[in-house]
Amino acid sequence: MDIDPEDVFGDEDDPENEFYQEDQKCVSHFEAAINSISVSLKTQIINRSYDEVAICFFNTKEKKNLQDLIGVYVFNVPEREDLDRPTARLIKEFDRLQESFSKQIGSKYGILPGTRDNSLYNALWAAQALLRKGSTKTADKRILLFTNEDDPFGDMKGVTKLDLMRTTIQRAKDAQDLGISIELLPLSKPDDDFNVSTFYADLLGLEGNDLAEFKALAAERFEDIKDQLRKRMFRKRKVRRINFIIPGGKSIELNTYAVVRPTNPGNITWLDSAERSFFCSDTGALLQDPPKYFQTYKSENIMFTANEVSDIKRVSTGHLRLLGFKPLSCLKDYHNLRPSTFVFPSDEEVVGSTCIFIALHRSMLRLKRFAVAFYGNSTHPQLVALIAQDEIMSPSGQIEPPGMHMIYLPYSDDIRPIEEFHTDTNLAPRASEDQIKSASSLLKRIDLKNFSVCQFANPALQKHYAVLQALALDEDEIPDVKDETLPDEEGLARPGVVKALEELKICVYGENFKQEDDDTMGSQKTSETSNKRKALKELTVSELKHYLNVHNQPVGGKKEALISRILTHMGK
Repeated sequence: MDIDPEDVFGDEDDPENEFYQEDQKCVSHFEAAINSISVSLKTQIINRSYDEVAICFFNTKEKKNLQDLIGVYVFNVPEREDLDRPTARLIKEFDRLQESFSKQIGSKYGILPGTRDNSLYNALWAAQALLRKGSTKTADKRILLFTNEDDPFGDMKGVTKLDLMRTTIQRAKDAQDLGISIELLPLSKPDDDFNVSTFYADLLGLEGNDLAEFKALAAERFEDIKDQLRKRMFRKRKVRRINFIIPGGKSIELNTYAVVRPTNPGNITWLDSAERSFFCSDTGALLQDPPKYFQTYKSENIMFTANEVSDIKRVSTGHLRLLGFKPLSCLKDYHNLRPSTFVFPSDEEVVGSTCIFIALHRSMLRLKRFAVAFYGNSTHPQLVALIAQDEIMSPSGQIEPPGMHMIYLPYSDDIRPIEEFHTDTNLAPRASEDQIKSASSLLKRIDLKNFSVCQFANPALQKHYAVLQALALDEDEIPDVKDETLPDEEGLARPGVVKALEELKICVYGENFKQEDDDTMGSQKTSETSNKRKALKELTVSELKHYLNVHNQPVGGKKEALISRILTHMGK
């Protein structure tokens, strides 16, 4: 992460306080759509491997679809259904599509005068047919529509144009009636606004506040199209459905969502099946019956079956039971044991759940209270606090949804007393006023403006997935992964920061302080090796192999292996 993304370090006394921006390469609408879809497909393989995707182009010269509709081309690769899970071959072929698109598929602009060929209507029809399998109760069916043309019938006039608009809007409504949602991703540059009111507001059924929010979203920068697609493709999905039991015999239905959860690499799948058998230690005979467990009690082994152990551990049925309410001031920060769970009402099974939930939600916000409940989780039943969260809106749309956060509370056994390291406060080292002032000055210099954890990707996971991607797509080089957790060396080298850091060193250690020679030598050696590796990464694979051939070294493996071999040979 850059410490100085918006000139945080800059001040009036800093001679290097200048804005610097690199010239950005102009990217066409088509390239932006292709690149964002390609990135999303690679991400989807990691995050949602069971989701099925189809890629459909419209306004094309060639046609390829089951209905034989004009102007619609469904892109696919052999040995894969049109709507199926993404494969490595699909991604590889799609990445090369920009080079061959004009010859293989071709494009045409809009509807030709004198014809009634409506490619947008045909595209919606083809997409609806592709999404015909599976029930809307068990699957989330969506059409993500990329277009930079806010008036697809601009060349038409009079009754013909009105008729084309009417039939296309009706086709969209037919798809929506079948449980298929349609989401528009408008491709517009800052100097070329996409006017959704021209046609697509009617097609999507946008009006009032929904239309105003969509216009604000459509006004986002053209370069953010990948983030917009990721937000649409990776929706939050409910973890489970629970019943919220209220005193008086009332029960409402809630959906739970994981807000924060550690992301780990996927589980390893063994290609060879394995079986586990148990043998008697006395006779060596194969045991046919399932194993039993025991607990020693008064010098006697009490036997349990696996089902009996499971029943003993099950304290509750898994429902959420309301116990009462407390003021928000009673809830402390250290009561939060682990990431909270977001809960939202659902009328799918219990009609009226939303009305009761809203009444509780508004009352808790007005009275500034939280609900105490017992969550009978089968693995770890515990007390929880339900905190109402009000909706937060911005001109670009909803920032935080209304609902409740379920905070997991500790038992008395879980709370640990604070251990003081210095029983005698007079012996504890204390900073002087000058030292505190110097440290404060340094902190202000390297303040991370607009910091968010969302700015940082896990470098270990990114490296893991980069290697998987290279293996799956048969790439010669492993994609470079930028470690956002590394310090911004350029920002830390600014004169203002260096001056503040030196002042703190002198204030704390004195003017005659010098680092140990060993530390300096070790730092120089590490820095030298890092610079060598960085320089080698800029070379091609053939250049690296040429060096290894000259020095009679093995030339097999990926680029990282070649670089490590060269550094080892150089003694770095």
